[in-house]
Amino acid sequence: MGRLRYTISRLLQSVPVIVGVITITFFLTDAIPGDPVSIMLGPSPSAQQAAAIRAKFGLDQPLYVRYFNYLFDVLRLDLGTSLYYQVPVTQKIMERLPVTMYLLLASFTFALVTAVPLGIVSAKRRNQPTDHISRVVALFGVSTPSFWIGLMLIIVFSFWLGWLPATNIILPWTGPANVDGASNQIEVIIESLRHLVMPMITLGTLQMAAFTRIERSSMLEVLGEEYVKLARAYGVSESKIVRKHAFRNAQLPLITLVGLQLTSALGGAVLTETVFSINGMGRLIITAIQNQDFQLVMGTTLVFGLAFVIGVIITDLSYAYVDPRVSFDGGE
Repeated sequence: MGRLRYTISRLLQSVPVIVGVITITFFLTDAIPGDPVSIMLGPSPSAQQAAAIRAKFGLDQPLYVRYFNYLFDVLRLDLGTSLYYQVPVTQKIMERLPVTMYLLLASFTFALVTAVPLGIVSAKRRNQPTDHISRVVALFGVSTPSFWIGLMLIIVFSFWLGWLPATNIILPWTGPANVDGASNQIEVIIESLRHLVMPMITLGTLQMAAFTRIERSSMLEVLGEEYVKLARAYGVSESKIVRKHAFRNAQLPLITLVGLQLTSALGGAVLTETVFSINGMGRLIITAIQNQDFQLVMGTTLVFGLAFVIGVIITDLSYAYVDPRVSFDGGE
């Protein structure tokens, strides 16, 4: 099976998943106790006002009619109008999505850049002090809640030392006129990095710890293979064995974990954005749930589901690039 056909096949297989996400989210959101119209209009709205709002947003229609109407609107890329913000849901998502994607990309980059060298060094120096330190760091990262890490970073680096800002994230392509104290784009980028450091570490620490443990165990397994022992017997240097023979074969478990960690990273983004008061998708979905904004809850959940499905497909495609023994039809 060619790469293009495999990609199309995986995309088609994701359609039932997306429909399932929409269906479950729609009915669970509708089952939430309370009335969104009462939240919009106050505790005692007039019957005429409430009826007008229900008619405007289609809330006066039977549940199955609203469900099929929503499915049809999603096919037209219309996610409805937010009850709380009174603007199209797609507009709010497009405002907040770049911030969350920027944070996720930075956290995964931080996690991979630190975890891969740490895992390799730990495997090469097994049961030595370096290995013990690496395992302690990984254990700390796995067992520590991300929100606690964020709060500690704020206390130390913002309130005690005053080095880094404690709130918000500035996108690096923001205009200088919209950033306090910046007169050109270089200063905007510097300010963006200063705002990014603590949220990136907060969100990326869990991923870094998990990646380090997998990288270490995978490298240990590969370094014990017969072909590696043969290379040592031929006098190949240890650094060359790691670089040319072991590293690539040890990355398949890590690639799998990167795809699976996308789910926890999206969930962690909600906490991280709350701790640092970042206006991203995480805070948007919390606002939507607090105000029973049905359309916004379903829209943000759909985007999270799409992001996870795309991440899994990219993970599957990456297998064939890393390991030539893996073919797209499942054979070898």
